[in-house]
Amino acid sequence: MKRNARFILMIVGCFLITGLLGCATVKEAGKGFMGVSTQILEEKRPAALRKSFAMGYSDCYAKVKEILNTKDKESPIYAQDELNKLIAVYLSATDTTVVGIFFTQESAMSTLVEVSSPSVYAKEEIANRIFSGLAPKVKQEMKSNVEKEVIN
Repeated sequence: MKRNARFILMIVGCFLITGLLGCATVKEAGKGFMGVSTQILEEKRPAALRKSFAMGYSDCYAKVKEILNTKDKESPIYAQDELNKLIAVYLSATDTTVVGIFFTQESAMSTLVEVSSPSVYAKEEIANRIFSGLAPKVKQEMKSNVEKEVIN
């Protein structure tokens, strides 16, 4: 009988400790175990590469997902967090270096995109792809027209 009481007391104690520490700790530990944690991306966010774009949040978010799914340079999405406005990806299908893309809506038609990663190479690679893909197409078309005129 005393054994059962101790067992129940230990279980209740574990629940209390879990409750006092917070469920977020337990949840993040579970994500880490499953390999889908985004905590390191959030920790590296202060060192993220940043750039603002003249487009609304939802358009920017959709365009980034499209860029990440480019056939030759696909970066698989392993986590999306609407609350933190985050897309977490692997660098490629074969390189599972994690990269986080954070979105901050600055105004109705302006969105800040931040790219963070524990790897400088992965951060720069994904940032270059996203930033060049989100750059206004008008400037790129004008540049190519100028180059054509110079060649002719």
